[in-house]
Amino acid sequence: MQELKNQILCGDCVEVLRRAQAPFADLVFADPPFNIGYKYDKYHDEKAHTQYLAWTRAWIGECVRLLKPQGSIYIAIGDEYAAHIKLILEDELRLTMRNWIVWHYTFGQQTKNKFARSHTHILYFVKDAKSFVFNDDVVRVISDRQKKYCDRRANPDGKMPDDVWNEYPRVCGTFLERTGFPCQMPESLLARIIRASSNEGDWVLDPFCGSGTTAAVAHKLKRTYTTIDLSEAYAEAARERIARSEGLPVEGNGSDWPEHADAELKWLYGENKIPVAQLCENRPLLSLFTKKLNGRLQKKQPYTIKEVSTRLNRLGSQLSPLDKTSSVRREASSLEE
Repeated sequence: MQELKNQILCGDCVEVLRRAQAPFADLVFADPPFNIGYKYDKYHDEKAHTQYLAWTRAWIGECVRLLKPQGSIYIAIGDEYAAHIKLILEDELRLTMRNWIVWHYTFGQQTKNKFARSHTHILYFVKDAKSFVFNDDVVRVISDRQKKYCDRRANPDGKMPDDVWNEYPRVCGTFLERTGFPCQMPESLLARIIRASSNEGDWVLDPFCGSGTTAAVAHKLKRTYTTIDLSEAYAEAARERIARSEGLPVEGNGSDWPEHADAELKWLYGENKIPVAQLCENRPLLSLFTKKLNGRLQKKQPYTIKEVSTRLNRLGSQLSPLDKTSSVRREASSLEE
């Protein structure tokens, strides 16, 4: 199995995976072609219905075969085949469904004669219904009981996110993390999945490399990765993407707020859906937010509440537009001080 560790392989995923003899993956994430007509570099996403389903059974079967007994699998898919894939996993392969997640995003596909589609299904299954990895503490968010009602009965660590994820927009052409790949997943979404369903050192398998998001995030979060793509051009671009972050310490490049720390701060802010002004003025919430941020960054010298508050205000309009007016007002006030 050593030849698969931290590798971006070029080839047909079914053929490549068939060469592996024993289960090695702790987590599988797959974002396959949806069979809706996209033309990729080496693949035209338009197969006959029966042909697509036969191919789907083949690659899912190999992924499940190589999944460890306590492993988890997440599959992102469109409306057309979500139900088929659920039945393959549940009825044919006897896995247990934990969640049918709906990723609701902005910048949906516009239409003329029906409502615009602005979601993708993410099916989350486990091999063993009673024994699997799920790190709830690293994905909890500030609850309405905490931020709206100041209810002392609220769990002090926050609540579990809902199964409708609307915190993550599609990666559009103007986004800094955009690679040019036509169907790119946001890193923040993959970070939630990888953090929740694997531990540091675990092995993440993605049979469809694409832009390399799964491998890049797994690498950043100290997981082993293996991913595969038909296109050598896509595979090479993904290798370069990972190489750009190679060698950086956990705390980044030495600046007070390195790029990865700002990224984590923005992701956490978007997930918790609380305006900057309210967050910075409520010390218990700001303390919890700071604790969650430091937990993700694992800094040797954690950020203080004051440092996090100052950074939130300085980022201003770069944050999700929950309360742009109050955040700008707050930023101006802090600069005057």
